[in-house]
Amino acid sequence: MKSAISALSLSVLAVLVSGCASQPDTSNQCGIVATYMEPDPEANIYRAVVTHLDGKPVISQPNYRLSPGKHTFILAELIDAPSLKVKLSARTPKELTISVEHNERYHIGAKFNVDKVYRGDDSGFWQPEVWLQESYECEFPAPL
Repeated sequence: MKSAISALSLSVLAVLVSGCASQPDTSNQCGIVATYMEPDPEANIYRAVVTHLDGKPVISQPNYRLSPGKHTFILAELIDAPSLKVKLSARTPKELTISVEHNERYHIGAKFNVDKVYRGDDSGFWQPEVWLQESYECEFPAPL
């Protein structure tokens, strides 16, 4: 009986110790959201400028190194298509939310909707989108 209790005690102890095992450190994991590459205007995708990230105004950068999770961008389009006939007041920024994953890079831009002729105050002429997603090694630098 004593040996059965000892075996049970060892099993319980093993479960408790494994529950205390340290989890891998994910604090340095990141993904990249990029605006630096020139999209393909033949595919009706144009550059965009980031004005806000997660509700805070930012100075536009070519890359945003971000922790994994959802991040919200406000983008202004830079569409220079000759067929675009909207007023300047229609060229309003739009929101894009990206679920950033570790070791991924997301290229974002402005998709010009060419399904009809857009004129006047019609802001439906574009939408922000991820036009390319690719694997890319990313880690936050170690603190000094």
